[in-house]
Amino acid sequence: MRGRHFQTLIALVLAGFWGLGVYFAHEDGHLRFLDRVESAMTDLRTLVRGVRVPPDPVTIVAIDDALVKQSGSYPIARGDLARIVDAIAKLAPKVIAIDLLLVDRGTDDGDDALAKSLAGRRTAIAAAAVFPESRQSIAAQNDGPLARLPRAEKFLLPLQKFADHAEIGMVNVATDRGGVPRSIPLLFRTSDRVEMSFPLRVAALAIGKEPTIEPNRLVLGERSVATDADHALPISFYGPSRTIRTLGAASVLSGEVAPDAIRNRIVVVGSTVTGGGDFFPTPFDPVMSGVEVIATAITHLMAGDGILRDQAVRFADGVIAVMLPMILVGLLAWRRSAVGLIAAGAVVLIWAAANFFAFSEGIWLSTAVPVAAAAPAAILFAAVQLSSGRRRAQYFAMRSELLEQFQAPGIQQWLTKDPNFLLEPVRQSAAVVFIDLSGFTSLSERLGPDAIRELLKNFHALVDREAVACGGTITSFLGDGAMILFGLPEAAADDAFRAAECSVGLCVSAEQWLTSLAPSIASRLGFKVGAHSGEIVASRLGGGSYQRITATGDTVNVASRLMEVAANHGVELAASNELLRAAGRDCAPYKSGVLTGPRETRIRGRSAPLAVWLWRSDLAAQGGEGLSTW
Repeated sequence: MRGRHFQTLIALVLAGFWGLGVYFAHEDGHLRFLDRVESAMTDLRTLVRGVRVPPDPVTIVAIDDALVKQSGSYPIARGDLARIVDAIAKLAPKVIAIDLLLVDRGTDDGDDALAKSLAGRRTAIAAAAVFPESRQSIAAQNDGPLARLPRAEKFLLPLQKFADHAEIGMVNVATDRGGVPRSIPLLFRTSDRVEMSFPLRVAALAIGKEPTIEPNRLVLGERSVATDADHALPISFYGPSRTIRTLGAASVLSGEVAPDAIRNRIVVVGSTVTGGGDFFPTPFDPVMSGVEVIATAITHLMAGDGILRDQAVRFADGVIAVMLPMILVGLLAWRRSAVGLIAAGAVVLIWAAANFFAFSEGIWLSTAVPVAAAAPAAILFAAVQLSSGRRRAQYFAMRSELLEQFQAPGIQQWLTKDPNFLLEPVRQSAAVVFIDLSGFTSLSERLGPDAIRELLKNFHALVDREAVACGGTITSFLGDGAMILFGLPEAAADDAFRAAECSVGLCVSAEQWLTSLAPSIASRLGFKVGAHSGEIVASRLGGGSYQRITATGDTVNVASRLMEVAANHGVELAASNELLRAAGRDCAPYKSGVLTGPRETRIRGRSAPLAVWLWRSDLAAQGGEGLSTW
């Protein structure tokens, strides 16, 4: 047991270290395939959670297909964009945020008109960070709190005449390998400057205070917003496209919008034109406009309802990655059966439910890392346990098979069910059959040990075959004889009948076996069978290191002495009247051979005579040549 506990302890420690290694390997940028799994599970949890009603601080004004059809060109003219800004400004928004890259010159009149519209108003214009690779990356460099900021090659800034009248922010988003936006980096840097993201710039402009950047969070006015390790804001989509209030720019120009949809709100102007290129897949939609992604991030910053994935959550991921495989391995080791599997499955279900509940409450716990930590450890441990269990089963099966060669299967099974079987002697009714070879001692002097062993082996096999066929228990092989008991492990109504059947079967089989031997051996051998029924004392005999099941008492002694009676009368079988009366007229001695009796017979060791029946086979009755019963 100590060895098993030590092995379980080693397995628990290894499972914990495996989970810790998976966690740190993923945190260090390895095992990137887990990101695909995490993305898929995040989408699934988002869909199961369902659509949420977004807070109301943001309105989108969409430059859509209707406006492009009306204006006749795309991108729309700067003069048209200026008119949209003026129309929005008349309705007193809190901030106007233009999610368009205004990096190229337009017509002088159009650019001047847009610059004039921006002047004197709280506006923000989009810029973009350009990275040397097609995929944005985070360079891990040791230069303080800015080490993990996305490092851009350069910034694409709007024309200076626009930048002079508006704040600037980067509109880049961080997507997974499937292109789904997962977070918004809030800060970007080049070799010589740091810029805020567009959503952060807009939120700061709306609050009227510059944000305070701290490790793992930023402070916007009175609100503290937790951020990921690289100062990124995780995105949690509210629903499909247009879940955030969206107005058509053409409707704004025509004055067909309710003033309350814009008054004192952040208005984000962006393109939703079909084929415009600024679209992303989301859990709810195959395509969502980039302006709605940006609006979602701005809403998170203003309402504080974004999903939480900061250092504390990542630390919790590490704890779960260590504990979950240890718990599963511990349960599988605790109950190495279906109970252990059910318990382990219950733990997995509880973890999955808790993970989903946390996600629904705005806490983004990883699913991929705990699964990668727990599944291999649990599966490997279960496989080792299964293999070990099979080896143990084979070992015990071999031992059981070996034990059956020394102990009757019926008694062995009974001892397995009740280890205390026959610890105390038990008196019960039973039938006892003895068989013994005659002339074996003198024959063994003439034959070599190998020939004697082979002779006994065949004789014992004959006895075993007949005893098993009749449901008897061989309690012992006595050299050239055997004792067969009917009534163990428990007495039965047909014990005497089966003993009578076995007695005749032994006689017939022994005759056939002797006939098959060489005449020089068969002529020197004979056999005798005695059978009796009555009360016996069944018990275990032996010392502390070895015990055997046996029967004692007068019934056993009489059955043994009846072999002498059979030999004295030249018959194969001597059976007591008690046995045949209990067996009934349908038993074998009445149906075959020659049965005579009962006759009162003196039994050695008994004062009173015993009524005995004598039986011989038809072949012996005819004086079969080469057969002897004495």
